[in-house]
Amino acid sequence: MAQDVTLPSALRDAFRREADTLDGIDRDVYLANRRDPLEPIIGLGPRDAPVGFFGRDPGRQEVVHGAPFVGSGGQKVRAGLYKHLHGEALPDFEASLTVGRRYFWANTVPYKPIGNKAWSMAVKKRFQPLMAALLIAHWQGRTLITLGREAFLWFAIGQPREIKRELEAFWAREDRFEALHTTVLSLPDGRSAEFQLAPLPHPSPLNQTWYKRFPALLDARLAALESVR
Repeated sequence: MAQDVTLPSALRDAFRREADTLDGIDRDVYLANRRDPLEPIIGLGPRDAPVGFFGRDPGRQEVVHGAPFVGSGGQKVRAGLYKHLHGEALPDFEASLTVGRRYFWANTVPYKPIGNKAWSMAVKKRFQPLMAALLIAHWQGRTLITLGREAFLWFAIGQPREIKRELEAFWAREDRFEALHTTVLSLPDGRSAEFQLAPLPHPSPLNQTWYKRFPALLDARLAALESVR
């Protein structure tokens, strides 16, 4: 593996500027846990990590630990990764952090919202250029396992109408959690990259339709992605 991704100071400063004037960050939770509410919560694993995870936004436990995908839903993902790699159950929280260091982790907006309600489309649009720059310019992987509808359809932001329709049509497919979808992200300066999206349902315990099926879906995703690399 190459060296871990580090958030460039200019991009980090840009995230912090946007957050400084953003209403809706759960500042009480940040302050209660002595965390800086302006610091983006992103899991910058190895620069060449072939697979990344892309979700909606951080929750309380992500603020507590200063790391993404460590709450109940994130632990479901990390437990699946551990079992896939080691063939046994995740032993403890520290092991979940260790196994996660193999991967890249990000969200549509890297700040916890009040009440864990999804950020509005206006907020997602506001942060989209910064997150797109991170994905395109500072991570070499191009395969993302997206978690939930919000994360998958984030890739429609700023896209031409036909691309938005393609993404929406793919999400409507019954086989969306087995099939792959390829789309291109572009930056205002002309840089672009093609991403292979591998959607899965959101792993929240509140998602009763898919929660029990999530481990098997994740394991199948990981096996399929390994077979095509």
